[in-house]
Amino acid sequence: MAALNELIQKIENPELRAQIQAAADKLVKQKKFGLVFEEHLPECTPLYDVPVRKGLKVSLRGGKANETYTVLKIENEHALCLPRNGNEAVEFPVADLVTTAELGDPIYPCLQMLDDVCNAPDSDLWHTLIEADNYHALQLLEYLYAGKVDCIYIDPPYNTGAKDWKYNNDYVDGNDEYRHSKWLSMMQKRLEIAKRLLNPNDSVLIVTIDEKEYLHLGCLLEEMFPNARMQMISDAINPKGVARSGFRRNDEYIFVLMLGAKVPARIPLDSEWSTSALVSSEQTNKTQIMKPEWTSMMRRGSHSSRKERPGLYYPVYVSNKTKTIEFIGIPLPLNQHKADEIDGLIQVLPIRSNGDEGCWQVGPDELRNRINQGRVRLGRKTNYGYVINYLPDGAYKKLLSDDWSIDGRQTDGSIVAHYIGNNSNSEMVAPTQWKISTHNASEYGSSLIQKILCSKRFAFPKSLYSEVDAIRFFVADKPNALIVDFFAGSGTTLHAVNLLNAEDGGHRRCIMVTNNEISADERKGFEARGIKQGDPEWESRGIAHYVTWPRTVCSIEGHDVNGNPLKGNYITTGEQEMPMSDGFKANAVFFKLGFLDKTRVSLGMQFRELLSLLWMKAGSIGKCPTIDADVPDMLILPENKMAILNDENRFGAFTEKLVQHPEIEVIYLVTDYESSFVSMTQALEGKTTYQLYRDYLDNFRINAGRNSR
Repeated sequence: MAALNELIQKIENPELRAQIQAAADKLVKQKKFGLVFEEHLPECTPLYDVPVRKGLKVSLRGGKANETYTVLKIENEHALCLPRNGNEAVEFPVADLVTTAELGDPIYPCLQMLDDVCNAPDSDLWHTLIEADNYHALQLLEYLYAGKVDCIYIDPPYNTGAKDWKYNNDYVDGNDEYRHSKWLSMMQKRLEIAKRLLNPNDSVLIVTIDEKEYLHLGCLLEEMFPNARMQMISDAINPKGVARSGFRRNDEYIFVLMLGAKVPARIPLDSEWSTSALVSSEQTNKTQIMKPEWTSMMRRGSHSSRKERPGLYYPVYVSNKTKTIEFIGIPLPLNQHKADEIDGLIQVLPIRSNGDEGCWQVGPDELRNRINQGRVRLGRKTNYGYVINYLPDGAYKKLLSDDWSIDGRQTDGSIVAHYIGNNSNSEMVAPTQWKISTHNASEYGSSLIQKILCSKRFAFPKSLYSEVDAIRFFVADKPNALIVDFFAGSGTTLHAVNLLNAEDGGHRRCIMVTNNEISADERKGFEARGIKQGDPEWESRGIAHYVTWPRTVCSIEGHDVNGNPLKGNYITTGEQEMPMSDGFKANAVFFKLGFLDKTRVSLGMQFRELLSLLWMKAGSIGKCPTIDADVPDMLILPENKMAILNDENRFGAFTEKLVQHPEIEVIYLVTDYESSFVSMTQALEGKTTYQLYRDYLDNFRINAGRNSR
């Protein structure tokens, strides 16, 4: 509508302009129900692997991707370019340009192998991570797996206004008047393809979101999936809550769209799913014990600074020998940062890890009262003394109920208790309100990521167990399920699938897609140093290379990025202990989506580049094959259950070899003649055959045709 309004304003006749404007406004008002949002400028993708040539569309490296030019000629490493919306050509150094594809421009993809991790050499199960613009990757996946995906789990950008996503290579912030329309336009294009990926008879789409876009998303999903059964789940991801303009938010929302016969499975669930008790689960002697949830005494969120609550800034003195709180001081004046030292005691003040002065949850008198009640205990040691934890009022009241047994006190005086209510693992369907301790995104998302990556490389990752639980309800009965996440972020989905497989012996396969974006602050820093997108240093700090893939490798192999074994056990539904250091019996390969020249493909000059795609189309079975030497006349790959004939004159010898490998299911035949392909297919009765390179050129052309509607 914005574009239409701009065109209307260009009408010189004021009377005609007013009439057309009134008619346009009337049409908009006639839409009584559903979403009305802008279709913005086409999304553009920089193609760093495609050389700048005459006739191609380009944009400036580091500039706006939708400000495109057409290359008129190239001389002396300079390109003469015509702007998209201009008549006067301009000249740029070729090194400053990047080939660009707009929505609707046909491009021909390939998968460039970057790395792999193999921790199960005897297994034919391989997961896949694809670094790509997810719109292009989704189109590619449609040709590979249309109607074959069992579960799509996505955690899209929440459009908070904090520059957490891009549209046409520009960050969308809170000042953008069309940010909701841009977000909906972005989501619609991707969900259209996701719908075609899902098995219409038995599959599920799971989408997480918060309050910024949940209303818009709900309407969009309802319009796009009219035959699906949709429910919305409230998942408590932060027990303490996050300060917002009103109430403190401690949950987010999960939309579940069930297609065909799909329903949540009845699976064994512990009492935490059927009670409102805020408890945590620990594995002790292979028996699940429910224990109270302790919360940090340091105030967080709104009104948590010392200046705002000076009466809550006071010292707590701890004996380093006995690990007990010995004395509580009085609030300090604002100009005093530390209290007097006491021999033999460590002074603990509410100072955050970054050195900022905060405040305690309660005052000195109330803290003494809670210590007497056994509601305070010491946590880990820090640079500023100790973490001090306490039992909130709600959790403490639950301990006094008949569902809990208070067993005594620890040496520091804190309560020891355990849950004695109904803790049976009876089969049940979960409610739509999830208040599960392991869904705490801080402890089982951020802390887990930090444990693996040894730094805070990713903001607001999902709890591993929240995602495990969400997926489990829909793939528990599908040990060979195909699961896709095209907003992969930190890589939690693949981690979750590996944990599910380890628990029940499943063979589920995961495909993740993520771009390689960096944060807005990092972008500013790089640009100030003259480093541009596409440069090695820039790319090394992108999310795919810096977060998603390292997490994948480390979780599979059981170590952090420094090579040290991961500490602790996974929390499982069964009785088996699963040390994180054991990793997973799993394999994964890391690809980057690249683009090929159509003519070179048709001449058979880019077979090596296509081999990864052929492997995926055949089911991603076994280790992805590669070719370093000359392209052979034929490839017989029983470990991948596929074969390729590059020289149709060798068809006789080819069939003789196939007889020795009945496990081969998919066959690619290179021939320019339809009649030859038909006759060879008839001779290979019972096998799935594809004609190269026609099949690739016809079916793997993305960004155009039916995919751009």
